[in-house]
Amino acid sequence: MKRILEIILMAVVIGMTVTACSSTNKATGVANVGRGKFTGTWTISSVNYDGLVENAVSRAFDEAKPSAFIGSTWKLTNSGNGMYTLTNGVSQSIFWSVNNNGANGQMFQFKKIYEGDKAKNVQQGYQLLVGSNNGSTMVLKTPVAIGSSTGYVIYTFDKQ
Repeated sequence: MKRILEIILMAVVIGMTVTACSSTNKATGVANVGRGKFTGTWTISSVNYDGLVENAVSRAFDEAKPSAFIGSTWKLTNSGNGMYTLTNGVSQSIFWSVNNNGANGQMFQFKKIYEGDKAKNVQQGYQLLVGSNNGSTMVLKTPVAIGSSTGYVIYTFDKQ
């Protein structure tokens, strides 16, 4: 009986240790989302602001004002290649990835790729916090420094 009690106690201690040491994403409260949930064709259905007034950001991704991205189509392949197209017809090739090691939580990141560029040679890019992604709706947030605090431009994507 004493041996059985020792085994049960050891199992409880091991279980508590594994639970205490497991990785969680406390910064955003969102579990890491697998790469496969990002692939496909997405449309930005809305742009909202948290801690910012609407006109505080004049250019998103060095392209256009954030509201110009409403209705844009983003095609993301599993290879990391992709493209977004604004409603005015402007298209941009990108190379994207997901970083699960960000201090602020899971990050969606992309680089603009121009003709003749190779992604590995492009140094500048953009990082967005992953708010959520259930495979059919995705929320990405661009952090914007405002003095000593941070506001966010929030993009809601719907999968086509």
